[in-house]
Amino acid sequence: AATRQPVRVLSEARTSFAVWRMMRAPRVPGWIFELALLGALYGAYELSRAMLESDLPTAMANGGDILHWERSWHLAPEHTLNQLMAHSTPLAVIGSYYYAALHYVLTPAVLIWMYRRRAEHYRIARTSLVVSTALGLIGFYLLPTAPPRLLPDSGIRDTLADVANWGWWSGDGSVPRGLGGLSNQFAAMPSLHVGWALWCGVLVARFARHVWLRCLAATYPVGTAVVVLATGNHYLLDVLAGVVTMAVGTGVALLLRWLRRRRAGGPPVDDLLGMDAFMLESASTCCGQSLV
Repeated sequence: AATRQPVRVLSEARTSFAVWRMMRAPRVPGWIFELALLGALYGAYELSRAMLESDLPTAMANGGDILHWERSWHLAPEHTLNQLMAHSTPLAVIGSYYYAALHYVLTPAVLIWMYRRRAEHYRIARTSLVVSTALGLIGFYLLPTAPPRLLPDSGIRDTLADVANWGWWSGDGSVPRGLGGLSNQFAAMPSLHVGWALWCGVLVARFARHVWLRCLAATYPVGTAVVVLATGNHYLLDVLAGVVTMAVGTGVALLLRWLRRRRAGGPPVDDLLGMDAFMLESASTCCGQSLV
């Protein structure tokens, strides 16, 4: 017993010192870390797009090939939607503001809402957003693609440039005037506008309490797809690639959580974004009969 006494005293001293250090150490609120992560995500998105030196001939050729393939299969709604928007200045202005601003506002708003109101599902929502954005940046690098508005023979007008006097942008997409050199104009494939809109729409439709908000959220990805096509910034194939990119990002996030829970010995799967429950609940709420 006498030999174990110094060991016991030393162990208690170490424990007390560790507790004292924890009490003395400054604690950073979780929301500060998440806010920094969100800022880093947007910064990486913009910086990566700006740093990518796209090959102009390759980007133009890729854009032309996509448009030719779509038209050969009669899957090219870009021209029709663009003409409808170009012939109505109010519609063009609304569509341009939708394209230039909405995803920068709604995406962080939904992320913050998930953090504050649906904390148990926040982590996977954030991970799916980060992974899909990273996949999109890889796509920009591997497949530089000129949007239809930049193809000389596409017959598609640059809607944002046409109504630039109504907003902060010029002829370089949605970036403010004078900052066109900081944006990669050949980052059409995939459409992260659509991917992020799908992410927002699914989460709000899945977790919002109000029926009208769920139904409105369901229209947001569709509206975004129409706007990116009508403004001449994306092809239909870009839209589909944006959907696939977000689906893959969500799948990776689900897999990472499954592996983490398996290592921890917890339940391997839960019902977050469970498609059976989601589809049943969404159909019910849109009919005005919420199951919640």
